[in-house]
Amino acid sequence: MTHTGPLSGVRVIDLTAMVMGPYCTQIMADMGADVIKIEPPAGDNTRYISAGPEPGMGGVFVNVNRGKRSVVLDLRSDAGARALRELIREGDVFIHSMRGKAIAELGFDYAAVSAINPSIVYTNCYGYGRRGTDANLTAYDDTIQAECGLPSVQEQLTGTAGYVATIMADKVAGLTALYATMMALFHRERTGEGQEVEVAMFETMAAFLLVEHANGAMFSPPLGPAVYHRAVDRNRRPYRTKDGYISALVYNDKQWAAFVEAVQPSWAGPEFATLAQRAARIDTVYALLGETFAERTTHDWLELLRSRDIPCAPVRTLDELFDNPHLNSADFFETIEAPYGPVRYPGVPTWFSRTPGHVAGPAPRLGEHTAEVVDGERA
Repeated sequence: MTHTGPLSGVRVIDLTAMVMGPYCTQIMADMGADVIKIEPPAGDNTRYISAGPEPGMGGVFVNVNRGKRSVVLDLRSDAGARALRELIREGDVFIHSMRGKAIAELGFDYAAVSAINPSIVYTNCYGYGRRGTDANLTAYDDTIQAECGLPSVQEQLTGTAGYVATIMADKVAGLTALYATMMALFHRERTGEGQEVEVAMFETMAAFLLVEHANGAMFSPPLGPAVYHRAVDRNRRPYRTKDGYISALVYNDKQWAAFVEAVQPSWAGPEFATLAQRAARIDTVYALLGETFAERTTHDWLELLRSRDIPCAPVRTLDELFDNPHLNSADFFETIEAPYGPVRYPGVPTWFSRTPGHVAGPAPRLGEHTAEVVDGERA
C-alpha cells in the first residue's frame, strides 16, 4: 500500500464497524492516511453480508475498508488491550462506533486514551448523542431513517411510508464524522491540542433533513409545517417519455423561458412566468410537464433540453454506472489487484492539484496485518 495524498503521515486507529465509521475512514485511507482497522476475532460483521470472492470478503466490506490494515485484537484480554495501548501512543486519530458504556468497559474511553496520548483526536460515532434521553439505544440506518422522518417524507411523495433505497443515514453520518475529525485535526495542527469529537447519526440526519424541510416551522410562531413542498409533490418523479423516462428540471426563469420558446406548450401562460408563480402551483406545473414529456422520445428530449442548457439526464440503472461514458472518460474507476482477484473500485470523487488521493489498496483479509503492525510497534 502506498500512502499519498493530503493525509499522508496521519495514522488512524479505527475501531469502527459496519458502514458509518468505516466509510469515514475509507476516505481517510484514500487520502493517504495509514488506517489500522482493529477487528475482534470474528471480524467486522460487514465482511459477511454481501457477495464476495471468498468468505469474509463481501462487497460492502471490500469497498468501505479498502487500503486499510486489519489487526485482530481481543480487547477483553490483557494482551489485546496492551497492544492497542501501544498503537494509541503513535496514533493521530482514534475512532470507534461502540456505545459509550461499551467502550468505557473496555478501558478505551476518551479519558483513558487521552491519558496515553494527549494530542490524539478521539472521534465517537454513535446512533444517538450522549446528551439526549436515547443515548443508550441501539441504532441502525433503518431506525435512524425512521427517527428523522425520512419514511414520512417518502409517504408524502409516494403515498406509502418507506425507506430511501440507500443507507443514507450511515453514509451522511460517515461524511459528517470525516469533516468533524478533519476540523479537530486542523485545530491540533495550529495548537497542538487533541480533543474529543462526537458524531451521532440521529442528530446528523435531523440536521440534514431540516436543511430544506424546516421551512416555516423554524419561525416563532410557526409560519407553516416542516416540509419543503416541491420535494414531496407526488408529481415530482422522472417523466415518462414515448420510450422510457427522463429526469428534467425546468427550474429557474431563464430555463423556463428557453423551454417555452423551444416547445411552445399551449398551457404555458403568464401565470407560470416566474419562479414564485410556479412554486405556488408546483403540482400543476409537474402534471402539465408530465403530459408534454410523454409526446417525444427520451433521445429527442435530451438533445433539445441540453441544447438550451436545461438540466436533464436519462434514468440509468446502477449497473450502467460501470459503463458510464463520463465516469470512464474521467478515469473514475480504479482496478486494484488483490489476493482474491482484481477489484474495480469506485474511485476518489475529489481532485487535488498537489496532493491527489487514490484508492489506497485492496481491503484486508481478517487479521492480515496483525503480526506486521503489532510486532512493528514492539520493535
